[in-house]
Amino acid sequence: MPAESEIWDLLQEVKDPEVPVLSVLDLGIVRDVKTEGEKISITITPTYSGCPAMDVISMDIRLKLIEKGYRNVSVKQQLSPAWTTDWMTEEGKQKLKAFGIAPPNPKQQFCTAEMFKEEAVQCPRCNSYHTEAVSQFGSTACKAVYRCLDCKETFDYFKCH
Repeated sequence: MPAESEIWDLLQEVKDPEVPVLSVLDLGIVRDVKTEGEKISITITPTYSGCPAMDVISMDIRLKLIEKGYRNVSVKQQLSPAWTTDWMTEEGKQKLKAFGIAPPNPKQQFCTAEMFKEEAVQCPRCNSYHTEAVSQFGSTACKAVYRCLDCKETFDYFKCH
């Protein structure tokens, strides 16, 4: 009979296919792990409804557990409560930054006189807040594109939600 703690440890090895430096645990999308006899049931919540990576993540979870000898594995998606960037681990946010993606702010921050016009996002390369939004839609729907006005680099920002 598998121990739930062992399954949680194995899930740390399952990476997000869109941001491979993050595990599914770093993302905070694993909601529950249950074991009943030889049966393992894992519940995940997508980062947003319709996220195309969820099928790959479900398959990767199954494959990781099969690789470790677990055969009776089910992965189900739960949409409620909706995922939020608050569920990401602090370690995961630091991994994003090291990878060159600005992690989500703990809350929206504004640094201009025109309050609430544009969120202040820190550049993951030079740490400047002197940045501007280029597009609200980045390489994936959960990211926006920003440009640093100091180091001149563009970067993805993992949007708060």
